[in-house]
Amino acid sequence: MLCMASTKVLFIGGTGIISSAASALAVERGFEVTLLNRGTSRRAPADGVEVLTADIEDAASVDAVLRGREFDVVADMIAFTPDQVQRDIDRFEGRTGQYVFISSASAYQKPVSRLPITESTPLRNPYWQYSRDKIACEELLNTAYRDRGFPVTILRPSHTYDKWTIPAVGGWTVIDRIRRGKEIVVHGDGTSLWTLTHADDLAVGFVGLLGNPLVLGDVFGITSDFVYTWNDIYTILGRAAGAEPRIRHIPTAEIEAADPSRAGSLSGDKAHSVVFDTTKIRRVVPEFNPVIPLHRSAIECIAWHDAHPELQRVDAELDALFDRLLAQRA
Repeated sequence: MLCMASTKVLFIGGTGIISSAASALAVERGFEVTLLNRGTSRRAPADGVEVLTADIEDAASVDAVLRGREFDVVADMIAFTPDQVQRDIDRFEGRTGQYVFISSASAYQKPVSRLPITESTPLRNPYWQYSRDKIACEELLNTAYRDRGFPVTILRPSHTYDKWTIPAVGGWTVIDRIRRGKEIVVHGDGTSLWTLTHADDLAVGFVGLLGNPLVLGDVFGITSDFVYTWNDIYTILGRAAGAEPRIRHIPTAEIEAADPSRAGSLSGDKAHSVVFDTTKIRRVVPEFNPVIPLHRSAIECIAWHDAHPELQRVDAELDALFDRLLAQRA
């Protein structure tokens, strides 16, 4: 049985949206935290963590920095394909007491047959390769658990954000258009429901599962209960940025016809209402109780971007796509 007071955790990645918050909270909770990454992120690692520098795709460099070391928990934050997961199984089987895989709530069936979504909702997404890859990763890990007892715990977060990210389709491009008084494109009629989870809230559930032997071989949805329409999301973000958004609704199919590359994240995810039942993780991690709503965090997000001009990146292709779509309906 793992002892939380001395649990050694390795985050592969460790400076992303979820992993930054989770690693910081893990240190605060008394875990010994090590990050393995290339050291190229704009985000600074959390205070109190050990950082090992290596490219996870370079087996020799990873073997060199990890030689002789074992961890109670390994959490791979940047595994997206079965090949990457198999690489982890080969490297860490027998060397860790728990392997945490970050899957995705986008893997749930699209369209969803019933709400709320639970961990037993079928996995099927014919629209998005990203989601199909996550499903294949889960299948590989479940087989390893059933056949050999590989100690996996699977997490399925949905749309998670923090002050570094604008939780909108288009990110800062949307804020830039709103401030310039330009119309923004919202898919459908803007009334589909979307769940947003702040990374600091998610971290409580994440860290609460680390080192728990009762969650091996299991899967947990890990989202907040803050549900918004897309119209609400853009209105809240716009007002935080100091301007009322001018929203133009355009059918999802029309957007995807103009730019087929967006079919995955729209038809495969954001065009559908997603509301989640979080009963399971709340039972295992009673302190998991998301408390950060968008109307509060949006102010922080905008202020952080205003203070960091390097984050104010406008996607020229998306900006032009919006203009083309709007011109067609002028």
